[in-house]
Amino acid sequence: MMNMTPVVKQLLIINIIFFIGSQLVPVSYEYFSLFFPENPGFKVWQPLTHMFMHGGVMHIAFNMFALYSFGSTLEHFWGGKKFLFFYISCGLGAALVNFAVNYYFYQDALQTLIANGFNKVQILQLLDEGKIDTRWQQILSVSEFKHFTEAYLGTVVGASGAIYGLLVAFTFMFPNAELALMFIPIPIKAKYFVPVYMLLYDGFFGILGNSFMGIGDGVAHYAHIGGALFGFLIMWYWKKNQFNGNRWN
Repeated sequence: MMNMTPVVKQLLIINIIFFIGSQLVPVSYEYFSLFFPENPGFKVWQPLTHMFMHGGVMHIAFNMFALYSFGSTLEHFWGGKKFLFFYISCGLGAALVNFAVNYYFYQDALQTLIANGFNKVQILQLLDEGKIDTRWQQILSVSEFKHFTEAYLGTVVGASGAIYGLLVAFTFMFPNAELALMFIPIPIKAKYFVPVYMLLYDGFFGILGNSFMGIGDGVAHYAHIGGALFGFLIMWYWKKNQFNGNRWN
């Protein structure tokens, strides 16, 4: 396995400092987690800071292991500046896609409630107080109600969006590299492993399970997909333009 590269090392340190700090000062989650932009808890720095916050030991351990495993390889070939640009871009892209999806769910349910005689100001006032009007559940479907309240009240933390971008980049550059998980001991080529993993974990068990089967796992699957999407778009653009013949260093 490749030695840890400088930017990856710095990102690891920053993430660990943020995690220890958040455990010592839990209120920090209210300032650095990513809130829905229409929620009073939203701050302009959260699209960046949320990717350095994590919900638990296993959460940060998995993300940092992936950052070390895939990030060091990519930084070795790209150089530090290009790698950092890619990493941050995928993290911000994850936040943007997550916001866009939540905004759709939020607006769809909100307009339905307004059309049925509810006042927007009163709706948001109740939500800000952590309350709901049980009559909403008589108008909205179970899925619509769940998406509406989670979109407005939920927060997002973690580097997973950026990590998914790294997985996509690794697959672009090393499609035939063999990968394996602890519960799948058989090595599988990256070009098969990464798409199937994302399709099953985030598509089938994540989005479809949450929307149609009522299985909520507390994971921001749309953010994962957003990070992967931005990673794909950046890699596609770089490959198409061949970095304009220049190497970042």
